[in-house]
Amino acid sequence: MRIARILTRLNLGGPARQVLASDPLLARRGHVVRVYTGTPEAGEGDLFDAARELGIDVVRVPGLARGLNPAGDLRAKRFLATALAEFEPDVVHTHASKAGALGRSAAKRRPGTALVHTFHGHVLEGYFNGAVSKGLAVIERRLARDTDRIVAVSHATADDLVRLGVVAEDKLVVIPPGIDLAPLLDIVRKPGALRRELGVADGDVLIGVVGRLAEVKQPEHAIDVFELLRERYPMLHLAFVGDGDQRRAVERRILALDAGGQRRVHLLGNRDDMRAVLAELDGVLLTSRSEGLPVSLIEAAAAGLPVVATRVGGVPELVAEERTGFLGQTVDELAFGLAQMLDQPDRGRALGERARIRVQARHSAAALAERLEQLYRRVHEERTCAS
Repeated sequence: MRIARILTRLNLGGPARQVLASDPLLARRGHVVRVYTGTPEAGEGDLFDAARELGIDVVRVPGLARGLNPAGDLRAKRFLATALAEFEPDVVHTHASKAGALGRSAAKRRPGTALVHTFHGHVLEGYFNGAVSKGLAVIERRLARDTDRIVAVSHATADDLVRLGVVAEDKLVVIPPGIDLAPLLDIVRKPGALRRELGVADGDVLIGVVGRLAEVKQPEHAIDVFELLRERYPMLHLAFVGDGDQRRAVERRILALDAGGQRRVHLLGNRDDMRAVLAELDGVLLTSRSEGLPVSLIEAAAAGLPVVATRVGGVPELVAEERTGFLGQTVDELAFGLAQMLDQPDRGRALGERARIRVQARHSAAALAERLEQLYRRVHEERTCAS
């Protein structure tokens, strides 16, 4: 098959990581895959060159970016319409809202092309006021009518899409994220260059907050958790691994701590050496108020790290309560979960090892490529029969 994938940007987030994991495998299976992508925002990182190094055919789409930009959106849509006409794909697979709207609009006039769209989470509740949320839901319903399959990364996301009337269940399929786990599965935790860089002693506990510094991730809540525990656990350190538009807010919160607290909360920014970073962490803390199914927690599990996370979206489908980590809803509950790990280091290590076993089959790159190929074949055959 000829497969076109369209993403708003190839930043360091989950959708881009999945493309880098699955698309080379799809190409090895004989499919012709081309990725169309826009430009990331400042501080998000860009995996465009990394994709090319893996042999992925990737094309930059002028004008395609997050945010409101009618002129840029029109330019991107026209570019995609021309590019898709030249590429003649059997399947067009779009990801997230902006690329989903522009990509499906550009592709829907091709009667032989099957359309697939993935929700990696959604912004239909809890992000905007009621009128805006309802308007977005109306747009997604209209787009879904002309889409052969809607993919959700978690059952929780799928349930939301059905409940909100975005798509009927017969058009909906759940495909959990998959990434290249091999570099992470053999990680053995040990102190090294990162701890020396941060001034973290070998016997101290270093907890990572991994992901974009975005409002939906609520990074300041991680500092709230730290403040609840810092006096009782003087060996506790917190490291933010990632960047984004909330960086200054996090910096202000760190500067508001006393000198001792400032020495124990670290802002690393984006790192391209995540294997080395994960090898020196003792656990991962996630404080998001909304998620699909976060790739950062899959990485943590593959690295054998226990997790403390908010009980949102598909997180409970990945983190088994008190078996691979702890879940909570409030800052107090998250602090309680982290305290249990700090009080029982051996238990924390056991949680991490169970997490590593759980993710190997379900969230590998090979599993993702297999599920995508099956879906693409199904929708392509349906379109072929219909035409």
